[in-house]
Amino acid sequence: MDSSEFLHFLATRVSVREYDGNCISEEDAEYLLAAASKAPSAGNLEAWDVVIVTDPGQLELLSDAAGNQHQIKDSGCVFCVCANYIRSMSRYGDRGIMFAVEDATIAATYMMLAAHARRLHTCWIGAFDDSEVKGILDLPAHIRPVALLCVGKGEAPARGPERMAPSGHAHYDIWQAPIVP
Repeated sequence: MDSSEFLHFLATRVSVREYDGNCISEEDAEYLLAAASKAPSAGNLEAWDVVIVTDPGQLELLSDAAGNQHQIKDSGCVFCVCANYIRSMSRYGDRGIMFAVEDATIAATYMMLAAHARRLHTCWIGAFDDSEVKGILDLPAHIRPVALLCVGKGEAPARGPERMAPSGHAHYDIWQAPIVP
């Protein structure tokens, strides 16, 4: 894949909120996990874990914990990507909390891109009640849910959202520096 193909690949990945309700295959789930295991992480500690949820009752509860976002129960499969504080704090102390969240975020992003490569659809859900999700999934105290990643076959929107120009994010040398196109 050359650089223009890569940008096209990224541009064609969109968040999908309408799913057919079928769970992804075990092979697809393993592929997503394999991709996530290639993600960079602080100190190579891979301070993330995932709970793969396919039980309709659990999906319903997760949907409720996320303000009734229907795509959670409709997708048939949700990866709850979690930060594992202890794994990172063992080397980095309190700063390891942030590193674990970063590790989980990068791993989830790799999963989304891997799903796109498999012609699956995803939707990142970040708006949920942490304590409810922890209770539903019986997560230990040192585990924080970072994202509920809906994965499945769905109906992509006709077009993706409008984006800022890349230069709108860039600052050179100091924050106030003018943006150079």
